[in-house]
Amino acid sequence: MSFWNEIYSHFSPIAFSLFGLNVHWYGLAYVSALLIAFFVALRAIKCDPQRFPITRAHFESYFLYVELGVILGARLGYILIYDPNTLYYLKAPWQIFNPFYNGEFVGIRGMSYHGGLVGFLIASVLFSVVKKQNFLIYLDLIAISLPLGYVFGRIGNFLNQELVGRIVPSGDVWGHKIGIMVNGVLRYPSQLIEAFLEGLVLFVVVLVAKKFVRAPGMLMVVYGLGYACARFVCEYWREADVQLGYYFWHLSMGQILSLVMVGVSLGLWGYIAKRGLKKFS
Repeated sequence: MSFWNEIYSHFSPIAFSLFGLNVHWYGLAYVSALLIAFFVALRAIKCDPQRFPITRAHFESYFLYVELGVILGARLGYILIYDPNTLYYLKAPWQIFNPFYNGEFVGIRGMSYHGGLVGFLIASVLFSVVKKQNFLIYLDLIAISLPLGYVFGRIGNFLNQELVGRIVPSGDVWGHKIGIMVNGVLRYPSQLIEAFLEGLVLFVVVLVAKKFVRAPGMLMVVYGLGYACARFVCEYWREADVQLGYYFWHLSMGQILSLVMVGVSLGLWGYIAKRGLKKFS
């Protein structure tokens, strides 16, 4: 076994303690993800004002809307879809965002990407109604800025030793080289695979698409389809949630939700096409 294979035994998910509270690497990674997404979006507005005619004030307001929507959606999505204690939280909703467990600060654990996506879309629509803005332009801005931030989110999962990969088969030489020992079992580093495919690769795909598609909202369509495909593939290296297991055709919940995301993205594409036809009719 190499040092990499056993990295979890040499590494603590706790970065440091502050006034008796443990600060986890995951929390730092999450903050980093937000900052990266924020500044990438600002740069996109500055470098391409014709495509993103958004004022700094409107962007900052939108960012607050979206961040609140993502946090609420991600947490509620996890509670409703993945958490085995759904009924407990429905009876005691004040516990959903309680960062303490048995008197110890553990942070808020359990966030669903797809739930966060729903929260993001709802927040975007609300923002566009309240501020009278074209929400399709803002969706494109997020499509550009989200992937690099997402890289840090998945790295945070890796550092927090959660959402682990499937067990590496004995005959997989490549898997034995990159695998990580988790509780005595060698598993794929699925979080890092997701960071690469759903983050870095998807960022390049959206960046290239930006040169070829001009209709507002189409970058989000590219992002949605790209993420869904990348996540569907990555799920083959990621261990399914124990409380859920696998469904028809041996698909995981992540893959099923990715198929739903494909449908939503195609629906958005249809809306954009219909909107364009009305504009030129």
